[in-house]
Amino acid sequence: MHPFLHISEHLQVPVYLLLISLSYCVCLFWLGPRAKKIGVSPTKALDLSFVIMVSGFIGARLLHIIYEEPQYYLDKPFEVFKFWKGGFVFYGGFLGTLFGGYLFVRLKKLSFMAWADFFAPMGALGYAIGRLGCFFNGCCYGQICELPWAVQFPGLSPLGIARHPTQLYAVAWEVLTLLLLLNLEKMQKLKTGQLFSVWIFLHSIGRLLMEQFRDDPRGDLLFSVSISSWISLALFSFSIILFKKSSSA
Repeated sequence: MHPFLHISEHLQVPVYLLLISLSYCVCLFWLGPRAKKIGVSPTKALDLSFVIMVSGFIGARLLHIIYEEPQYYLDKPFEVFKFWKGGFVFYGGFLGTLFGGYLFVRLKKLSFMAWADFFAPMGALGYAIGRLGCFFNGCCYGQICELPWAVQFPGLSPLGIARHPTQLYAVAWEVLTLLLLLNLEKMQKLKTGQLFSVWIFLHSIGRLLMEQFRDDPRGDLLFSVSISSWISLALFSFSIILFKKSSSA
């Protein structure tokens, strides 16, 4: 893996943070043309995107601190602010985004579901790029396997043993999801809120599948199931309810 991009002898950039930053930049460049195509205010879209970035960053960091490594940060509280070392949880970011975004649209008296539909494809794209960052960082790795596409992740025991590249599984699934979302949007047959529902439905399925192959430490299990799997199950159920509710609206 390549966790750092070496610029010079004394300067190196974490590839994970580089790709996370890239995901934000790509989505921001897509924001304007997408807003014009959909027919929404580019200014409101940009304002909401900044709310999403900040609340998502805070949520992703907090869930890692509280759930995955609470004792470590209790012993070394100043490490909380050293985010360049990594330590983010996607679902924490997602929940933080929902909370921050909901407060913003309520304050501005906008339609939450309409904006959720607007950002759904961007969420899929951002997640796919983020998982590439996980792959290069060597985190979120999978169980030992002997398949032709298995990958060796340096520093893991036993040494020299290949594992499932679960990060790449997630990338492939989310790219396919993104293409489906864009196609469904182009067909213009979904009601407000349903595109977002479809993304959450497909993402939760992909995440549940990915979790079955992962082998990295992710905090304590609840009834032998990871917290990410529980959140995925909750979102799976929520997406079905939301889709049906949007259908009858």
